[in-house]
Amino acid sequence: MKKNLARAAAAAALLGTLCAAPALAQEAQGNWLVRARAVHLDPANHSDPIGKLAVPADAITINGKTIPEVDFTYFFTPNVAAELVLTVPQKQKVTVAQSALGGPVAIGTFKHLPPTLMLQYHFIPDGPIRPYLGAGLNYTRISSVNLDVPTVGRLGLDHDSFGLAIGGGVDIALTKNVFLNFDLKKVQIRTGVSLAGTRISKVKVDPLLVGVGIGYRF
Repeated sequence: MKKNLARAAAAAALLGTLCAAPALAQEAQGNWLVRARAVHLDPANHSDPIGKLAVPADAITINGKTIPEVDFTYFFTPNVAAELVLTVPQKQKVTVAQSALGGPVAIGTFKHLPPTLMLQYHFIPDGPIRPYLGAGLNYTRISSVNLDVPTVGRLGLDHDSFGLAIGGGVDIALTKNVFLNFDLKKVQIRTGVSLAGTRISKVKVDPLLVGVGIGYRF
């Protein structure tokens, strides 16, 4: 009887150790990962036509650019994490490729601030190369709209955009806590274009974001 109890106690202790091992490893590695990236924004530039201004479909374009970005990732488990992506308001140039005025015509600028929150799955959380996939939501705040079409008037944009975000990437260990990161995301950012309070088009910016940066795990 005593031998059976001893064996049961040993088995329970072993099981408890095995179950605790991932949590201990996660704790030793740290639950937070902070990255700084340079991200190239490549907009899809899809837009509805504006018949009365002789603007065809997809003629309203926004410039691509490289922007700074910082993200904060928290690991709930070794595999599952949430990532919050932040930057500063970005100024974009707007061009109409073709219209009744000819083209291309630069019509002004606006600013956008696009924080994104994603849930991620990390496939090899303890390996030297750690790929991940994720999906989530983007909110974009559009401000400082300064768009003016010659002989037509000032244009307005919707100030708020909500959309989906998907992406993936890989962290490559340089040291125990420092990682080289490559990241790819596709984000829905869309806004209505208005003239004198009437919507005349819808623009799908929907950028592809290609990033490279350095991360620190703690």
